[in-house]
Amino acid sequence: MKISYDEEGDALYVRLVEGAHECKTVQLTEAIALNLAEDELLVGIEILDAKETLGSGNIPEVVLENLTPRVA
Repeated sequence: MKISYDEEGDALYVRLVEGAHECKTVQLTEAIALNLAEDELLVGIEILDAKETLGSGNIPEVVLENLTPRVA
């Protein structure tokens, strides 16, 4: 999983699945869209106006719980 933020555009993207995928976009709200692969696999989540949508003016802290680190 990869989370990226574009400060200039105030857009946050959460990529759940790596690799190239041909996706369709499902708009949940004006600010939130899901990218789905052909088999309905959720590939990513796009959040526009991220500071307002998620954090009342700030990008919220990311907390990871109950995850075991992957050994390369």
